[in-house]
Amino acid sequence: MNGLRSLILRLAPERWARSMESESRLWRSLCNCGHEWSVWDEGGIRWGAAGEPRRLRRCPSCGRVAWRVVRKHLSS
Repeated sequence: MNGLRSLILRLAPERWARSMESESRLWRSLCNCGHEWSVWDEGGIRWGAAGEPRRLRRCPSCGRVAWRVVRKHLSS
C-alpha cells in the first residue's frame, strides 16, 4: 500500500500530509506477543476516522496472522 499512500501524500497539501502521518501513527494494533505497531508503519493512512475496526494482519515481530483491533492511542 506504500505506492498508493505515496500518491495520496504527493497530491495532498503539505499541511494535510503532515496531519495524515501524525494521526495515522496514533492508530495502533497490538499482538498477543506484546508487539505494537501503527497503521503508518504498515504503509496505511487512517485520517479523520472513528471506531475500532478489526483487520486481518501479520505481526511484524512474531509472524502470527490474526484479527487485530486497531485503536487510537492518545500518544505515539
